[in-house]
Amino acid sequence: MFTGMSFILRLQSGIRTKIIIGGTFMFNNLKRKFLVIATIIGSLSMFSIPQNVSAGAHEQYFPIASSRVGPYSAMGTGYYGAQIDYLNYVNMNGGVNGVMLTYQECETEYNAVKTVECYQRLLEKDGQRIVVFDTLGTPGAYAVINRMAEDNVVLAQYGYGRTDGADGTVWPWVFNAASHYWSQIAVKLKFMAEIEGGIPNMKGKKIVHLHIDSAYGREPLPAMRAITEEWGMELVEISIPPPGLEQQSQWLQIRKEKPDWVTFWGAGSGMNSTAMTNAARVNFPRDRMMYVTFGAAEEDMYPAGDSAIGTYAVANALPGDDFPLVAAIKEQVYGSGKGNLSDESRVGSVYWNRGLGAAVMWIEALKNAQEMHGKVGKAVTGAEFRDGYEALNMTTDRLAEIGIENMVAPFSISCENHEGAGKFAVMQWDGEKFNQITGWEAPLDPGYIRDLVEKSAAKFAAENNITPKEC
Repeated sequence: MFTGMSFILRLQSGIRTKIIIGGTFMFNNLKRKFLVIATIIGSLSMFSIPQNVSAGAHEQYFPIASSRVGPYSAMGTGYYGAQIDYLNYVNMNGGVNGVMLTYQECETEYNAVKTVECYQRLLEKDGQRIVVFDTLGTPGAYAVINRMAEDNVVLAQYGYGRTDGADGTVWPWVFNAASHYWSQIAVKLKFMAEIEGGIPNMKGKKIVHLHIDSAYGREPLPAMRAITEEWGMELVEISIPPPGLEQQSQWLQIRKEKPDWVTFWGAGSGMNSTAMTNAARVNFPRDRMMYVTFGAAEEDMYPAGDSAIGTYAVANALPGDDFPLVAAIKEQVYGSGKGNLSDESRVGSVYWNRGLGAAVMWIEALKNAQEMHGKVGKAVTGAEFRDGYEALNMTTDRLAEIGIENMVAPFSISCENHEGAGKFAVMQWDGEKFNQITGWEAPLDPGYIRDLVEKSAAKFAAENNITPKEC
């Protein structure tokens, strides 16, 4: 049982901020039965990182814009729980060159309006301004992207968000590290082509893009439309109103269309598992379905039972608790009773490892910023942190040093390119776990995808009188 808590924190500015520290999760050995119940319980005593310390040069403040309540709670608790666990782990090991990490949490419920509210509330604490913000959701990212540039705050989109933000000349404060949705859909189409025996065999194939009707669900379409047209495929776009729990009519349409493949772009355990059970009802083969990164985690699979078996998914962070860093957090943080999740079995899951990957980038960027600006042992500004983010060079050796080699793909960021690797690994669900069936795959033509990004960013710049940054 995972028991969460909430409280109201009054900031010095007088703003009352709702802090959600958990939700409730019941797992039956994380195997067959799964139930998610969001609750508000608890007290202030369970904080794992000191919050009421005066800000100074030896502290760096991070925001946690969590989504622990509602249909996206399984995603949010795992993702943001890992971020808090890593901040705690770093603090337990002396901080970042002696700089201790503080955080404050605000519940967004994966809602764009509430994401904006949380951003405003979390922006400053005890006189210290945030340097990075992670919305986890594309709608939320679109809602705050312009404001964050004005505030000199990095928008860290870990494999989500506005794709043309990968062009650092137009979007200097936006990062898609280490991958974005256009690269993801290109990798999926590449995998399908391999299954079908090559690109020439894709001509005449029909593919359905089944997606939640939101900025998130529509985000891959520019690249998807371009590639399927080039390959001579038929693309059928079918949307599902949020929260996506009612899909019967959409799957009846799919049965009528008789596609060769379905790409599913959903979020939230209820929506994702509902898609699998409906696919079973209309006898659509799950080994011809490919799920988005935020639609394929253990919490999405278990509720669907046998209906999920065979489903493909891509990952930008592979699950597993045997990576050295994951094992160290379990031993040190959870071993001392300071873990953010009461159910330790979720540590190493898809959502948790993805949140860990995001937090690792924050801390690596902070280290880079300290060194680049002569501030080792001191807090950094937003502009300095951005420089540190652009200097990320996560080589295989560096990932091994951190303890996450093979959990994420190696990547590097530059002033111009805010994506990096653009790589994904394909996984398949066997009813109990995900099995990795490919290595880290890039799009068939990464240059083609990058060209689409640059054209989109240039169009935005022209329409908004933006002079691209010279790198």
